[in-house]
Amino acid sequence: MTQASNTGLWRTLAPFRADQVGSLLRPESIKQARLQLAAGQIDAAQLKAVEDEEIKRAVKLQQETGMQVVTDGEFRRAWWHFDFLENLDGVEGFSPESGIQFHGVTTKAHAVKITGKIDFTDHPMLDHYRYLHSVAGGSVAKMTIPSPNMLQFRGKNEFPLYEDHEALLHDLSLAYRKAIRAFYDAGCRYLQLDDTSWAIFFTGNMPEAFRAKGFTMEQLQEYSVRSINEAIKDKPEDMVITMHICRGNFQSTWTASGGYDAASEAIFQGLNLDGLFLEFDDERSGSFEPLRYVNRSDLQIVLGLVTSKFGDLESKDEIKRRIEEASRYANLDQLCLSPQCGFASTEEGNLLTEQQQWDKLRHVVEIAKDVWN
Repeated sequence: MTQASNTGLWRTLAPFRADQVGSLLRPESIKQARLQLAAGQIDAAQLKAVEDEEIKRAVKLQQETGMQVVTDGEFRRAWWHFDFLENLDGVEGFSPESGIQFHGVTTKAHAVKITGKIDFTDHPMLDHYRYLHSVAGGSVAKMTIPSPNMLQFRGKNEFPLYEDHEALLHDLSLAYRKAIRAFYDAGCRYLQLDDTSWAIFFTGNMPEAFRAKGFTMEQLQEYSVRSINEAIKDKPEDMVITMHICRGNFQSTWTASGGYDAASEAIFQGLNLDGLFLEFDDERSGSFEPLRYVNRSDLQIVLGLVTSKFGDLESKDEIKRRIEEASRYANLDQLCLSPQCGFASTEEGNLLTEQQQWDKLRHVVEIAKDVWN
């Protein structure tokens, strides 16, 4: 792994002591431009010009918080996952009867389905990354994409070949290996997989499609681990790949509760990732005790102790106390700090202001410097 040479107080390799998950609140100018595009008042090139300027502005503002890493805020997406998945070969977006149910609110109706053989031959997000890379300056540009598990757990399958889950895993893994290489060739050295499917194990809710195939929870965990490891197994040595494990994030609400206990060995000992972004911002996330299963000195654990759901700033002393508590189970040198999730997993965004968002990121940097400098 790439991390072993970068131990010490303030890290110069990703993931950083002060890091971020990725998505940012969409500026009003982008929201308006999307409405104008839908109404036929502007074309796609004019929308892109608005997005370009806002991404350039967002990069500057991220840098001003002290973050070493910048993202494009996912400004060109409507969803954190569907936009990437429906641009894979063999996958299409569609409108289901209803949206995804969160705690007290439902998303707009959109989903993806598998209609043919999955592959990665070209993808619009390669250009999205290239633009971010071109405006990142001296900062590290991070690209975020959904984990391959998200297509398996959220995608509707209409392709008979993939009734065989092993065939699906094989083709999807190969497509992801091609995607990872393509992002690398575009200049990406920091890639993050986002994954909400692990919450199934926290809640104990077996998806019906897997139950019908006779999977046990243990078998499903093993399958999920293989899906990730097969996807990343050919990654270049100088590319860092992390994963964010989420319990849902839509307009400051959530979908799942439960600690990491039921999947802790699979997550901390089975996945061949360089780092894990984990939610620990409230009681829904459980205790730090599962971190005792971390048995690799080169695995970085990014503690999501600062909420992205609401604008009030947490007590610095309380966050430092919680980092100290986590260090009882995992070496402090393997710990980092971030918000628990992005600020806008969908274009609607969470219930806080843009200024509160920047204050949150600055808060993370200041606390991390106090702890690790």
